[in-house]
Amino acid sequence: MNDDPRIGTRQFLKSAAALKAVTVALDEGRRIGVPISVAIVDPSLTLVAFARDDAATPHSAETCRRKAQTAASTRKATGWMPAALAIELPMATGGLLTNVPGGSPIKLNGSIVAGIGIAGGTVEQDAQICAAVLKHLEVDPD
Repeated sequence: MNDDPRIGTRQFLKSAAALKAVTVALDEGRRIGVPISVAIVDPSLTLVAFARDDAATPHSAETCRRKAQTAASTRKATGWMPAALAIELPMATGGLLTNVPGGSPIKLNGSIVAGIGIAGGTVEQDAQICAAVLKHLEVDPD
C-alpha cells in the first residue's frame, strides 16, 4: 500500500496535486514573461488538468497535451528522439505524440504517475518551466 498522499491507489497523480502543478506552471510562465498552456495527463494518457494563460497562443493548448502524452507514454522527457523517429512517431500516432521539448513524466516513488506538457514559449522556456514545476512538486529525478 502506498502512503504518499499525492498518489492514488492506481498509481496516478491526484487531481489536487495536478491542479497545483498547473498553477505553478502558469505562475512560472508569468514570472519569466511567457504566456503558456499546461496539461497534465495520467499514465493512460487521460487529461487530468489543463489551463492556459489568457495570452497563450491557440495552438499551445493542443501542443502541451501532446507533450504530456508523449512523456507519460514513453516515460522520458520529450526531445530525446533521433531525427527519423521524431518524424515517424507523430505520423504513426496521428499527431498524438511529439518530440518537441517541454514535456516530462512525473515520477513518484519509482512509478510514472502522470505526464506534464508545457507549450507557448521557446522550447528552452517550455523545458525550463517544466523543470521548475517538477522541482516544486518534489518528484523523483529522471
